[in-house]
This record gives sequence, structure tokens and C-alpha cells, in this order.
Amino acid sequence: MRSRCRRGIKVFLASLAAAVFLSGCKSEIPIVSEIRESKAYTMPQSMIVVATERNRYQQLYTSQIWGVELPEGQSFETYLIEQVREFLHEMKRLNLLAGSKGITLNGGEKEEVRKASEEYFASLTEEDIFYMGVTEEDVRVMYEEYCLSNKVVVELTKDLNLEISDSEAKVIEVDQIVLSDKAAAEEVLLKVQAQGADFPALAREYSEEGIIERKIGRGENPGSGEDAAFSLSMGEISSAVEENGKYYIFQCVNDYDEEATQERKADLYRERKKEAFDQIYSQFKEENPVVFNSEMWKSIKFSREDKTATTNFFEIYKKYFSN
Repeated sequence: MRSRCRRGIKVFLASLAAAVFLSGCKSEIPIVSEIRESKAYTMPQSMIVVATERNRYQQLYTSQIWGVELPEGQSFETYLIEQVREFLHEMKRLNLLAGSKGITLNGGEKEEVRKASEEYFASLTEEDIFYMGVTEEDVRVMYEEYCLSNKVVVELTKDLNLEISDSEAKVIEVDQIVLSDKAAAEEVLLKVQAQGADFPALAREYSEEGIIERKIGRGENPGSGEDAAFSLSMGEISSAVEENGKYYIFQCVNDYDEEATQERKADLYRERKKEAFDQIYSQFKEENPVVFNSEMWKSIKFSREDKTATTNFFEIYKKYFSN
């Protein structure tokens, strides 16, 4: 159970990175900026994100997850709340950056926010509303801030040359044989080069590694092995290539995996865009710290008796802002 929860932590962190990049009282979360004062998120507004992630994890792992202890004695509940705080810190800071650059939502975007807010609020049960203390206006505010935090990234990177070519992102598929002895590798190479040889069968018989089938992206592991694999056309077999003390023999199964290449191309584009934006954002982030009132966050506790089930805040956003 604990290993599954730890894997879930990585999923949560990834979703927060991909995305950008909490009881029901109406108290404000103070926000502090060295440059300007900013409107604070209310408790109900913050609870929208807390409830979404709380319920998503409870749905995956049951309420037992809140008893899981992480390294240094931290509970998963405390960890999750801290990650939500960090997410809201970033969203607030990105909105400050948007303001400093004069970036705002246009009429069409506000209309999509209105429709998303109506749909999300209509999906809430009475128990959800009671748990979060939320109104439709709170939902609208959070969608607007989330939308603007995404828009500022787009606007500040749109004129940069971030395109990824197919050759940069190219993915191929190979079967491989891995051996630690050069003489043995040369002997096996003769076998796979023989007429009618079954490369996968010989790989299962002789390879010292269990992984036979591999997809390799250009530039993932630069070196003699990758160079040898990418030099092959479909069906061709490489020589025994030495890399890091091991000998690799490849047979090319597919010299251009189009679907995997396009997926990797999109991933590399997102990475390049993030790197470009981070260069713009890092100084602003340093000069504009955002601090939440820690006492308010300490009051948030999860219970098996909490009657809330909402999980679709971000899914509904993606429906209206698919790009």
C-alpha cells in the first residue's frame, strides 16, 4: 500500500507541473508581495483545489492513504496540503506576472470561464458545497486565475522559436542483445547474421538483459549504441557495439515510429517552452515572494466522514480550454 502511495506522489507532482507549470469559513489567505499587494484567495477558493486532489487520491487508494507516513514522519495528508499550497503560490505569482505585463483575459476567454464555472458548480453535491463553503463566484475566480496563469506562459513564449523537428524527436524500435564479453558478442553476432536467423529468439537465449524490445528516442542516451541503432534501416543488424563496458547488437524493427515520434515531439516542445519561460520567470519569482498564512492551512484536516466527492475541477477546465 505504501509503495503505491509513494508512486502516487510522483503522479501528483507531475500533474501540478503539467497543469502550470481548503471546512468552509470565509477567512482570507494573506498574500505578501515585495512589489504590490494582491487579492488573497479565500478559504473556499483554496478548498476547490484541496478537495479535488483529496478526493482524487482517496478514490484511487481509499481513505487509508491519510494514515500513510512518508520519510521524516510526514503524513501523506500534510504532504498533499503542502503541494496544494505550492500550486496556489505559483498560480498567484503567475497572475502577478500577467498583471505586470498587461496580460488579461479577453471576452471570449471570460465567456468560456463562465460556462466552465456553471458546469463545475452544477456538478457539486450539497455535501461538496458544505465541505468547501464554495459559491459559483468562487469557482469563477479560480478558473479565471488558473486560465490567466496558463495564458501568461503562452503569451511570453509565443514569439520564441521553439519548434522541434521530426529528426530531433525521432523514435525507432529495435530488438537488442546485450553481452558483457566481446568474444561472446562476436560469436552471437555471427549467429544472428546467419541466413534465416530468428533475432528475437536468439536475443532471449543469449542476452544478459531481460529487455529485448526497445523504443529509442534520438538524443535520449547519446553514445555509440544510439548512433549504431539510428544508422540502421528496417531489418538491418548492427555490429557488436561497445558502450560502458557492455556490447550491444541491434536489429531495427521500425526505423521511424511515427506515433511515438509525434508524442515525443510534443513532450520536447513542452520542455523547451518551460525552459524558455523559466528564464523569463525566474527573476520575477525571486523578486515577488508569495506567502500564505500557515495557521489557516494547519486547520485543514481530512476525515473518513468528510462527505465530498468532487474530482473534476481540472477536467472541466480542459474541456473548455483544450489548448
